[in-house]
This record gives sequence, structure tokens and C-alpha cells, in this order.
Amino acid sequence: MQMNDRQRNNRQENDEQKKEQSSAARDQVIRAALDQHWTASDANDFETEHLIYQEDAVLEYPQSGERFRGRRNIQNQRASQPSKKRFTVQRILGGGDLWVTEFILTYDGKPSYTVSIMEFLGDKVTHETQYFADPFAAPASRVQWREPMDT
Repeated sequence: MQMNDRQRNNRQENDEQKKEQSSAARDQVIRAALDQHWTASDANDFETEHLIYQEDAVLEYPQSGERFRGRRNIQNQRASQPSKKRFTVQRILGGGDLWVTEFILTYDGKPSYTVSIMEFLGDKVTHETQYFADPFAAPASRVQWREPMDT
């Protein structure tokens, strides 16, 4: 039985709709995993925090020149940090295999504005890069054009 053009087009449309629904469902799963990850990070729940990573995940901190290979190494280096940490997520953006989280990471009361870029395979992180920036005073030369941000 041969399909005519209309049947072929209908099948293609149905296939596209299924892909979109599957993609949206996957994004919901990843978003929920990210919410769980950052909540656990703030609570110092190291086991739950690191469920999001594949066993062979890689974490990079370009500013300090460090790379950590493997979920256990990532978890152990974070658990060994002596400072008290707090995580305040500002926003999470992403879809598919790439997700970005902007947050304020506070170490012993000192804030650092942080960006986490996570690459996913399935529903687990394969690679993450984090960038950190200390706050600074805005120069007076641009006061007439700015508005304050809530942080």
C-alpha cells in the first residue's frame, strides 16, 4: 500500500509532534533535576546534589585552572571545602543538552556571582563549567544611565 503526499505529510507532522512532546518532557525532567541539585547544594546534601552527574562527568573551573573527573571526585572536592556555602539561584535557562544557571554563591558571607553551564547526555550532566565573579562598585561615570538591580 503506497502513501499519497497528504498521508506522507500527515505522518511527518505526527512524527514532529511526537519529537516535540518528547523533547518537552525531557526538558521538564532535566529542569526538575536542576531544581533538586541546587536545593541540595544549598542544604549541603552532597549525595543528592551529585545525583545529577554521570559517573564520568567532568567539572571545570577555568579561573583556577582546575578540572575534576568523575562524580565522586566532584563530590569529594566540594564536601572537603571548609567554608560555609549558600546558593541563591537567580535563573535557569536551557533546553535539550545545554542548561545555564545563574546564581549567587556565598562563601562565609561573601557573595560571588556565578554561572554554571551544564551539558547533558540523557538526563545526566556530562560536563559542567563554572565561572565566578566578585561584586564590584559601579563607576560614577555611568550613574545617569543605570538602574539598581535586586540581588
